[in-house]
Amino acid sequence: MTKKYKLDYESPIGVIEIIGTKEAISSILFTEESKKLNHLQAETPPVLAECYNQLDEYFKGSRYEFTFPYQFEGTDFQKTVWNALIEIPFAETGSYKDIAVSIGNEKAIRAVGSANGRNKLSIVIPCHRVIGSNGKLTGYAGGLWRKEWLLEHEKTCKKGK
Repeated sequence: MTKKYKLDYESPIGVIEIIGTKEAISSILFTEESKKLNHLQAETPPVLAECYNQLDEYFKGSRYEFTFPYQFEGTDFQKTVWNALIEIPFAETGSYKDIAVSIGNEKAIRAVGSANGRNKLSIVIPCHRVIGSNGKLTGYAGGLWRKEWLLEHEKTCKKGK
């Protein structure tokens, strides 16, 4: 089994745990910890350090897309949905229906919502940009308050571009 490494990032909206191998990131999720537990160490793979740095740039408003290697861990359908999420531009939103239509299955709205909820690469695979068809915020594994913060952060950054 491939060894997994952890590194925590203290964002303005909570600690984010980064998990990955020497080759790619597999998880970026908010934790309920108040302080980071997993610090940068000599054996931390460069890919985790790069993810950390790119998240830092994102939160400081200077990064709008991510370029470090990551890997999806999910079903083919979930991967299709997650690839569609990447297409939602920075500081914009789309609905579950928009995603379902974009993957060629407009009746799969609930399945898209389910796949969205299983996304383990928060922020990078921007599930926070998916809202209800009525324009209202809908569920977010990190909490609706974080989703709202991320959307506002992106709008503010885009204005200052």
